[in-house]
Amino acid sequence: MSHSDPTVDPTLKSWVESANTADTHFPIQNLPYGVFKPTADAPPRVGVAIGDQVLDLSCLEQAGLLRTPKRLFSSASLNAFMACGRETWRDIRKQVSHLLSAGTATLRDDAALRSRALVPQAQATMLLPVEIPGYTDFYSSKEHATNVGALFRDPKNALMPNWLEIPIGYNGRASSVVVSGTPVRRPNGQIKLPNQERPVFSPCLKLDFELETGFFVGVPNDLADPVPCPEAESRIFGMVLLNDWSARDLQAWEYVPLGPFNAKSFATTISPWVVTLDALEPFRTQQPRQDPEPLPYLRHEGPHAFDIHLEVSLRPQGGQPATLARTNFKYMYWTMAQQLAHHTVSGCNTRVGDLMGSGTISGPEPGSYGSLLELTLNGKQPVDIGGATRAFIEDGDEVTLTGWCQGAGYRVGFGSCSGVVLPALPIAV
Repeated sequence: MSHSDPTVDPTLKSWVESANTADTHFPIQNLPYGVFKPTADAPPRVGVAIGDQVLDLSCLEQAGLLRTPKRLFSSASLNAFMACGRETWRDIRKQVSHLLSAGTATLRDDAALRSRALVPQAQATMLLPVEIPGYTDFYSSKEHATNVGALFRDPKNALMPNWLEIPIGYNGRASSVVVSGTPVRRPNGQIKLPNQERPVFSPCLKLDFELETGFFVGVPNDLADPVPCPEAESRIFGMVLLNDWSARDLQAWEYVPLGPFNAKSFATTISPWVVTLDALEPFRTQQPRQDPEPLPYLRHEGPHAFDIHLEVSLRPQGGQPATLARTNFKYMYWTMAQQLAHHTVSGCNTRVGDLMGSGTISGPEPGSYGSLLELTLNGKQPVDIGGATRAFIEDGDEVTLTGWCQGAGYRVGFGSCSGVVLPALPIAV
């Protein structure tokens, strides 16, 4: 979608006044999709964020204001809409943009319908936006992989030999993906302490966040039918913020030889609003140069990164939030298209709603590292959080990710992705 697309015109304004402020994450140029309940006892339905409001698409659909191939929005997930494909995604986006534009009277001047269709975000309960059949987490930030490799291996050979050749990833647990605001229980598991011969069963002592983004597959591929890299982006419905909570001490003990298991499976938090690639198109930018040149199946022409500013903060129980890191999605070495192409090149099929995590996103400076593992050098140099310090996350801490693209006088944002850590369940003895 080109910059001439009217839905991303930077001069476009909405009759929803809160959508026209410079600092809102949800101007009319964004229009991200989510699933919500307007009241506690109401059934879930699909909405679009606009300023500080949620536009109820099921209400517009029932009123005949949206042309859809079938009823899509009186639903507890985005999956049916996603399964319609890119032409339908774009058509609905254009219709919603038109209805919300300042000069369109259809909804603006229908007070009764407007009162039903607009719900304050502060009143709405946001739900997991997608029914997620599968979840994969990649390891695609060169800076992050280098930092971690330097901590645990020879710093001169921080990257494994395969890292510059393939997008490294592992298959995670879709069952434990939760929406922002869901509390996260500290996991129990096996930990190998340095002064003991055998592991102990213990609550995690090194709980960490991972500042990531994720994308949802909207157009699946069949078994033994790989996705070519140049067409991969056309299959991606949109992006979310993602925190792949990590138990670093469980991980250090279990990950050799097959990778993380319990250290990652207890919770993955995503933001409730799915920002489409069409909304992000004006912020497309060149990805880092790849050397060596990838094998042919991983090649695509042109820019495939996006200039998304990302931040993470930690708020101790009863305290004030402190920003721990600021980074940018544009630093990612492997692109989303390359991740999807590599994921399917073996013949692996994907399904509508599959979630792919970027891996921790770190930049080139210490203040841009996307995990406490890096920020604290594995706990050796705790970070300041306004009068207190943290080596790793403590019970009661709330971790919040946020991110946005900065336009000329407006932002296309993701909202926030947060979770409070609860104490581990008691260990029976």
